[in-house]
Amino acid sequence: MSARGTVRLPGSKSISNRVLLLAALAQGTTTVRDLLHSDDTERMLDALRTLGVVVESLGDNAYRVTGCGGNFPVKQAKLFLGNAGTAFRPLTAALALSGGSYELSGVPRMHERPIGDLVDALRQLGADIRYLGNEGFPPLQISPAKLVGDTVKVRGDVSSQFLTGLLMALPLTGKAVNIEVVGELISKPYIKITLAMMAHFGVKVWPWSIVEGELDWQHCVVPGVQRYQSPDTIYVEGDASSASYFLAAGAIGGGPVRIEGVGRVSVQGDVRFADELSRMGARIEKGENWMEVHAPASGKLKAIDLDCNHIPDAAMTLAVAALFADGTTRLSNIASWRVKETDRIAAMATELRKVGATVEEGADYIRITPPARIKHAAIDTYDDHRMAMCFSLAAFGGAGVRINDPKCVAKTFPEYFAEFAKVTQAVPVIAIDGPSASGKGTVAQRVATALGMHYLDSGALYRLLGLAAQKRGIALEAEDKLAELAGQVDIRFEGEGIWLDGVKVGDELRTEEAGAAASRIAALPKVRAALLDKQRAFRRAPGLVADGRDMASVVFPDSVLKIFLTASAEARAERRYKQLKEKGMSANIAALLQDIRARDERDTQRSVAPLQQAQGASLLDTTPLNIEQAVQEVLSRYRAVK
Repeated sequence: MSARGTVRLPGSKSISNRVLLLAALAQGTTTVRDLLHSDDTERMLDALRTLGVVVESLGDNAYRVTGCGGNFPVKQAKLFLGNAGTAFRPLTAALALSGGSYELSGVPRMHERPIGDLVDALRQLGADIRYLGNEGFPPLQISPAKLVGDTVKVRGDVSSQFLTGLLMALPLTGKAVNIEVVGELISKPYIKITLAMMAHFGVKVWPWSIVEGELDWQHCVVPGVQRYQSPDTIYVEGDASSASYFLAAGAIGGGPVRIEGVGRVSVQGDVRFADELSRMGARIEKGENWMEVHAPASGKLKAIDLDCNHIPDAAMTLAVAALFADGTTRLSNIASWRVKETDRIAAMATELRKVGATVEEGADYIRITPPARIKHAAIDTYDDHRMAMCFSLAAFGGAGVRINDPKCVAKTFPEYFAEFAKVTQAVPVIAIDGPSASGKGTVAQRVATALGMHYLDSGALYRLLGLAAQKRGIALEAEDKLAELAGQVDIRFEGEGIWLDGVKVGDELRTEEAGAAASRIAALPKVRAALLDKQRAFRRAPGLVADGRDMASVVFPDSVLKIFLTASAEARAERRYKQLKEKGMSANIAALLQDIRARDERDTQRSVAPLQQAQGASLLDTTPLNIEQAVQEVLSRYRAVK
């Protein structure tokens, strides 16, 4: 698969929900443009409307929000916030200091995500918050606060959303409040987004908002004399975390891929993902509001060892990009992955192993060593949008992946897979299926040579497996043992040469006995499933010509050209007879004809992958044609669809 094209990014989730809440807390009316349309923003919009804030849709992802000056009109309400942490944490802080009674709940996973450190911090200020379930976790009951304190301590090493919620809510107290961050502050770029958005609405935090360079992230003061004021109109930047998938696609799939909506002047820390991808060898250019990426000049990425505190979400993309890098990649300082939509370290390790990677995981790190070849796998997404988007990149390995529950991307990027499809092109496959001795192998091999493509003789895979089974004393009816063997044997095609476990195989593959053995084991479902990944792994740039029985229907259903090549049984028997005689092997044409007819009957009637013309395949009867004429006909049909 290759990647090339331009993507216009959706609005940033982190900025969108911050801006919506600040607009609601401000005095005046704010027009918000380029807002992200997603599950998370819908939860925030629904909550604000429930709280009595006037929110009007202007169309084209624009909204008009009439601020309430920190005084929500509705003083008693129940809010359901799904799995939207960017809505739940800031709303908890704002509502705890706003003088009303509210119940906040979400989906079961949200009730597993810790919020105790934020609640403890708010209680230091006099907030009245009660847990309705497990201590330290949602759902919550909030009652009117009795504000008493002016100093608050909050942990910074679990989630930056706790500090974000505090910062955004503290101007509601009407007094200066000192914040002390306990432990190392993780995800500092997201705090910088919070500070930038607060500044847009007229509130600056001392000293973080005014001091350049390396800051003391352990202390700050939110002045008490500032109030949020509408900036009139605010534009939401494109989502830098979402940009990471397309940047990685360009780096892995060749490029150029151009991203519009974020660039070198972005306030989002995840734009630095491009810098880390550059360290892996990708070639990247940046403008004020765009970035463009090409694959490394060497054609392959390099492994890195990276502290990911500055790009906690986008680092997930690096974990999958590591599948395409030389060496072992180590990503550290990612403990926050454990408390996201799922335990992302555990989930990432599990799914990377499915595609063949060797993975080591720790409390706050993950190490990925890529496989020699990426395997086809069904990827579980754990209702986590980033897992689905990250693992779409594994498809560049050639074997393809299946993403279970792809609709979970609606949380931040509902149109992700449509946009991904626009900039990716599958490595072209010409699938040539047909009955035994129809000449499909010779035609396919010559077509591959003419086009400079790779070649797959799937029939040889089954013959090789039969040969390997015989050498190991495995019966051709032992389906489980054969399937296990299929996953172990090393098969390689180079030109007209074929290697089995490092040893070149000769004419023993072309005997009638080998063909009969292949036909028997090819009817076994577990064997076919076990060989599916091996067959798909042959799909590599610039293209593949594959011949067999089910290339077009099962193995490569997205082939750009599907041919069902056939000939009369008599013509096939005569061709096989001449072929065997030329190799000095004994043959009887009557016996060959009988065998071909029997195999046709067996192959067309079997329950697993029966021999038949696939949907969308064109018929090519070569009875009156010689090999060169058949090759030219296939090439002509390919040029017509290219």
